[in-house]
Amino acid sequence: MTGNTLHGVIAAIATAINEAGEPDGPRSIALARFLLDHGCDGLNVLGTTGEGTSFSLGQRRRLMQAYAGSGLPLQRMLVGTGAAALDDAIALTRHAAMLGFAGALVLPPFYYKGVSDDGLFAVIAAIMHATASRPIPIYLYHFPAQSGLPWRVALIRRLIDSFGERLAGLKDSSGDMDFAHAAAGLSPHFRVFPSTEAALPQVRSGRFAGCISATANLNADLCARYYRLGDDDALRKAVAVRALFDGKPLVPGVKALLAHIHGEPQWARLEPPLSAFPEADRTAVVAGYETIRAKEGGIKEAALTSRR
Repeated sequence: MTGNTLHGVIAAIATAINEAGEPDGPRSIALARFLLDHGCDGLNVLGTTGEGTSFSLGQRRRLMQAYAGSGLPLQRMLVGTGAAALDDAIALTRHAAMLGFAGALVLPPFYYKGVSDDGLFAVIAAIMHATASRPIPIYLYHFPAQSGLPWRVALIRRLIDSFGERLAGLKDSSGDMDFAHAAAGLSPHFRVFPSTEAALPQVRSGRFAGCISATANLNADLCARYYRLGDDDALRKAVAVRALFDGKPLVPGVKALLAHIHGEPQWARLEPPLSAFPEADRTAVVAGYETIRAKEGGIKEAALTSRR
């Protein structure tokens, strides 16, 4: 087992898409390398921001293989392997284990709603048993607004009791900090990652292992300055970048702003059913971002310099 190597500022990294609608490995890898060089302690690939569930099993495997073959540090990378079909989730988790990713992030099977904790326990038990020969750490992905299914605290406790440290942690995208605190208190070995930069003070204090944020694609340097140095102004700016997307579709917005920051319009492409970020929203977000980052340079300057 790789062990609990994930910590700190982790970007839920976007996936580039080419003209044929396929994951664009080279451009995705370039962004991954850029983010690791500019503040990220780790990356979560093929999650919600990475549009993982919109890709086929083959597409997800191929992109995982591309990351693995790139020389990127897989010990700093968590990969989404959740699927509606248990056999698909097992196949993806086995592939992640074979390639050497630091962990597999597992959504509950998200088609049937109102299923029992016994049913969800059976899913994780099957994944655990199927990967026992290559025991990759398993992280639960708690995002009930999207999946329709919560990982309840009592169920998490039961899973920890049954599988020990193989159940390595949880990404919490619920926004419910009471839940995040309750989950973090279940075991000293169970590592919880809220999905917002606003939790970084509690990460620094040791309450949480880190944050896994979509907007770390855009503000990783600011997050790192706070996490490593306690720079309160950097945290204020990082949170302000996230707030630009309040009330707006987050994944299209992140990709639209990535296109602006890196000077690559290809980044704005999305896999259906997601659709393009509205132009009025794009204009407002770009203007807000430029205001926040005025006189600072930061990631945008570094991104454009790296292309010269």
